[in-house]
Amino acid sequence: MPAPDYLNPGLPDGLRRVRMPVVAATDAALAGYGLLIDEPYGHRIEIVRWPAQGWRPVDEDSGDEGGTTQGVFVSEWRGDVLYGRNEAVAGHYILAYADEPSRADETHRRPPERMLLWHCNYHPDGGQLFFPLDHAPFLVPLALPGDDVEPEQFVCFRFDGTRGLYIHPNVWHEGVFALAGTQRFFDRQGAVHARVSIDFAREFGCLLEAPLA
Repeated sequence: MPAPDYLNPGLPDGLRRVRMPVVAATDAALAGYGLLIDEPYGHRIEIVRWPAQGWRPVDEDSGDEGGTTQGVFVSEWRGDVLYGRNEAVAGHYILAYADEPSRADETHRRPPERMLLWHCNYHPDGGQLFFPLDHAPFLVPLALPGDDVEPEQFVCFRFDGTRGLYIHPNVWHEGVFALAGTQRFFDRQGAVHARVSIDFAREFGCLLEAPLA
């Protein structure tokens, strides 16, 4: 399948909304999804061994040597559109909208009241770490591993900005979401950067919604 057009998703009008529960990010709440972290630079990133092509296994001393890549992830609201920029993998995306996508206006300065999420992905090759550099609250939608995931299974975790998030391999996510303005995060992840995607609009006819207040 072709990769999504992250800067021009071309979403149809009138999509239903699936409201995500917003949950405070605690060690207990994040079990299975990832971990809260206090210090980003020494935290180990899980790297998944390259899968075998047949019945012969990949040698245990190989297949997990791609290492990691790192950089700054910027989450920036421009009016009704939330942009993400990931220097670690040279990525630039529309992460979410604050209004119906066809009505989204990037020129105003009103604070967004909600986020409408159109896409998520997971990385089968390794984990990913986000640590706030600006120490402001932020949101991260997550769902547990499995390709048959449904929109109603996503949970939106709210972080107070004092600690970061480490996401396990295969956990569904879509970057980090500023509540307003611009926020910067230290990002480190597997260098292979394999990506498996969901386009909620086209696959399920919906957008995922969470309040920002």
